[in-house]
Amino acid sequence: MTAAIALDHVRFMPRELREAIAQDLMLLARIADREVDGELVAFLRGLDVGFWFALKLDGSVANEGMAVMRTALETLSSPPTGAELDGLAAEFARIFLTHGYSAAPNESVWRDDNGLERQEPMFEVRDWYRHYGLAAPNWRSRADDHLVHELEFLSLLLRHVDQPASLGDALRFLRAHPLVWVPAFGRRVIGRCDESFYAGSLLLLMAYLEALDQALAEATGLNPPLGVLKKDQPAARETGPDCGSPRYVPGVAPSW
Repeated sequence: MTAAIALDHVRFMPRELREAIAQDLMLLARIADREVDGELVAFLRGLDVGFWFALKLDGSVANEGMAVMRTALETLSSPPTGAELDGLAAEFARIFLTHGYSAAPNESVWRDDNGLERQEPMFEVRDWYRHYGLAAPNWRSRADDHLVHELEFLSLLLRHVDQPASLGDALRFLRAHPLVWVPAFGRRVIGRCDESFYAGSLLLLMAYLEALDQALAEATGLNPPLGVLKKDQPAARETGPDCGSPRYVPGVAPSW
């Protein structure tokens, strides 16, 4: 976690900021990767949510996310009880494992006409990974276009300071993939889940991706911030399928 850094139409991105954003993305990936534990809760409580990220989050979604997350963390015991962690684990399973809220955390489901997993969007994402010499560890267990993998890939692109094209690639990947489907996924889960911790984290994720789009657009000068999805991008299926560090983030490591 770092204090927010305001960007003022810069045409570059310093190494320190790139590393900080990369770690922001790994924090968001950690929340979607596995169940909450006492160590993660303690880490998140170490700094007010308004100062968790290197990028400044503005707007109603960000403000709501911060308010919901503050309440969620304040409500938990210190340290969290076994029952509280069990409740969070059950919610994690409903969101990320069992599709209990009919909201799969995979891009293909939101973009395929039939709501199927492991379709063309997954292979597009796989091509991105292959270009950088990467591969998802076990695509049959967790598809290439899973939320965690896409966030980890963005994190890696931010860290590739020795490859000038990586910053532009991060912007292109963000706009072609996470920004297309994550908002629809987030809205579905937020509208149905019981645990405010996950509602808050998804609101923050949605706000962060928009802030990252702005930061990358300003840093590269490639395009102005989107604000809304490009008209020529295939939009996510809003209704979705009804399918059944100190700056260390505890337990996080790239899966490639």
